[in-house]
Amino acid sequence: MNIDLKYYKKVATKVFNEDSPSGFTKGAIDAIEQLLKEIGYEGERTQKGNLVVTLDGIDNDYVVATSAHVDTLGLMVRSIKSNGYLAVTNIGGPIIPTLDGEYCKIVTRDNKKYSGTILSTSAAIHVYKDASSKLRDIDNIEVRIDEVVKNAKDVEKLGISNGDYVLIDPKFTLTDSGFIKSRFIDDKGSACCLLSILKYLKDNKIMPKNKTKFIFVVHEEVGHGASAISNDIKEFVTIDMGCVGLDLAGNEYAVSIAAKDSGGPYDYELTTRLINLAKDNKLKYVVDIFPYYGSDIGAAYRAGHDFKGALIGPGVHASHGMERTHLDAIKNTIELMILYLTK
Repeated sequence: MNIDLKYYKKVATKVFNEDSPSGFTKGAIDAIEQLLKEIGYEGERTQKGNLVVTLDGIDNDYVVATSAHVDTLGLMVRSIKSNGYLAVTNIGGPIIPTLDGEYCKIVTRDNKKYSGTILSTSAAIHVYKDASSKLRDIDNIEVRIDEVVKNAKDVEKLGISNGDYVLIDPKFTLTDSGFIKSRFIDDKGSACCLLSILKYLKDNKIMPKNKTKFIFVVHEEVGHGASAISNDIKEFVTIDMGCVGLDLAGNEYAVSIAAKDSGGPYDYELTTRLINLAKDNKLKYVVDIFPYYGSDIGAAYRAGHDFKGALIGPGVHASHGMERTHLDAIKNTIELMILYLTK
């Protein structure tokens, strides 16, 4: 397949740089909707904010779906401290120690934005004996605002209040060697795969074999992203990151096909079909177990939906921290999904 990786890099640059922690995803979904319009598709918004693109198939009586989640990890203001710093609560499960020293933005309910830095509460080696050893957890980090604030009242005058989002700088980078380095490759990397798949089908005038729903999900990181999907879906293959590390088979250059995660096994027949497609078409792939992992398939199952479910995705190193993958993994993921939809 002639996958347009230049297009992938273009949309990734746009999508990764749109802030979208769970519950604050409208800007990213707006950007994706505009990208879809540019290649000739119209999407439909659900009440929860998911964006769904439906393609007619050769057989419209059998409906399949694929998805990727646009929402990311993040922080929210828990309270304003007496010294003008912000205590925070986490959204989803970021590895908190990796946030120490990261730049961020605080966005108010009236859309004012202020820059800041996430720091340990013992931030200075010349002041705090435990600066190097202090536990970096959610109760021991805070946000230093880049405004002249000396107390809580000064912060309140800026319009900042409890419940405001703290947006973490993704530090999105594309290297000449083909790596994507960024926070939130989980799962914006896969959302950009969906855009690339849709462009490929449009450019090559290919109709999928079945009626297909492409779902851009906005609450996966908090557990209920694909819980509200249409009841006509018979098969659902989500694209989410593959895991890398310990004895897992995944790597940054292959598509991972999950046999099982923390919620149990994926559908045996559908997973086997995906494995055979990857094998027969000589893709770089691995079959893997994800022990501390859940996906939109699990969210939809727990909501009571009845379908065959499976999971594939590019191998991503250092998940929920400073993540990295390679365009080889992206390409193999895109190709496997196109094979699934068309063969």
